Amino acid sequence: MVIRCSIRVADRSDAGVTRAALVTISGCRSVIGCTHGYPEERPRMEVDIASFRLDRFAVSNTAFAAFVDATGHVTTAEKVPDRDLHPNMPDAFFAAGSLVFVMTPAPVALDDPGRWWHFVPGANWRHPEGPGSDLDGRWDHPVVHVSLDDARAYAAFIGARLPGEAEWEHAARAGATTRFPWGGELEPGGRPAANVWRGDFPWRHERCAGPPFTMPVDAFAPNAFGLCNMIGNVWEWTDTPFARNHRAAPDHAELYVTKGGSHLCAASYCQRYRPEARMAQARSATFSHLGFRCAGDVAPSA
Repeated sequence: MVIRCSIRVADRSDAGVTRAALVTISGCRSVIGCTHGYPEERPRMEVDIASFRLDRFAVSNTAFAAFVDATGHVTTAEKVPDRDLHPNMPDAFFAAGSLVFVMTPAPVALDDPGRWWHFVPGANWRHPEGPGSDLDGRWDHPVVHVSLDDARAYAAFIGARLPGEAEWEHAARAGATTRFPWGGELEPGGRPAANVWRGDFPWRHERCAGPPFTMPVDAFAPNAFGLCNMIGNVWEWTDTPFARNHRAAPDHAELYVTKGGSHLCAASYCQRYRPEARMAQARSATFSHLGFRCAGDVAPSA
């Protein structure tokens, strides 16, 4: 059973782009990271977070389409990469396109993502699986195949920004001390609480006969802060450069933190459907399971 987030109101509109409802999150001393999990998630530490605002929902295809219509923005996946910027990239990738998840027909070794990730020429936010696919029935799903630069451009246009990693993680936890924001079990009472992989990754999915997809941005109940789908559905960009752990300096100027896991996270594979989970992505990376939501500052009291 899917429980929809009950709050769905507009905050403001800029040139036809409707801004999702925002939640104001009070500043505090919060905890990020963990003492278990993957090495890059450590250590567990306290951080000071100023008050900020965060979209209740990830940016939808409808909202992104309005932005593109208003600005003429061309996404990274719709452009041919510059060879001067990517001298070591294989020739097959020098085309407009993006990385698309494709289920395997049978079990495969899980140490080779190339078995299920395929570069598809013509895949982009309008055509999530490539030429011949479209957004029919998915206009209220999160936009995918967007790079960090695409997400920043959208945020700037509506007068917003992307969240930092600590802000994002604090918002996802929403004060919970359990493994998941909703409790200690991934599926309390046997019912899914987020859009994650259920079955044997990457070849068998218990919820659908064909490839798994994203779900609407308001699918499932909100967390204690009123935020929907902070866990699962799509990974989300942050504006924090990636470091190998929370105490290290950033590893590479082009790598940024993504958070939240996606509909492809599985108990049999990565288990990154947790607030502290994090992955590095190149700022130009685009995938069929990567989107974003926007944040904003809170004006200081007079």
